[in-house]
Amino acid sequence: MARNPKSPALAIDPAIRARPIVLVGLMGAGKSTVGRRLAQRLGMAFADADDEIERAAGMTISDIFAKFGEAHFRDGERRVIARLLAGKPLVLATGGGAFINDETRALILKDSLCIWLDADIPTLVERVGRRSHRPLLKDRDPGQVLRELAAVRNPIYAEAHLRVGSASDPHDHTVRAILEALSTWEDPACKS
Repeated sequence: MARNPKSPALAIDPAIRARPIVLVGLMGAGKSTVGRRLAQRLGMAFADADDEIERAAGMTISDIFAKFGEAHFRDGERRVIARLLAGKPLVLATGGGAFINDETRALILKDSLCIWLDADIPTLVERVGRRSHRPLLKDRDPGQVLRELAAVRNPIYAEAHLRVGSASDPHDHTVRAILEALSTWEDPACKS
């Protein structure tokens, strides 16, 4: 019998809730949707880095890319993530490229518990096809772009503290998988 993905929360060490939890992975991995649900299950606040960047800049990410370029966007992204991580512990969904930036990655690894949501290319293609706001996909084949990004980014995402599969199943299954991973995770930094 399959477990109910909405069953009571597993025993999560309170120390885990005392620090930010950051979700990383390729576009379409479910970071925002899963992040919202995970935050709710853990009783933590939630933030989406992309939404926070747009609010801070007063323009959409597509407009930032078009007007100022990716380097400018990544610098602003790093600053927004640093601000969010310095505040009250929360669950933070990042954009697909945030963890690729060396400074941002070092900050996330030092100041949070980082979880890589890993999904296969067909799942990602299906998910990104639902929305048309992604600058890296503009006028390109999503499958090809995602394969290229995965080849470069997956080895970097692998530096995350935890890796959880994000399959085409309902997002609540991914939330449950994260909760299961958190219930058994031991921070190597806390071992003597």
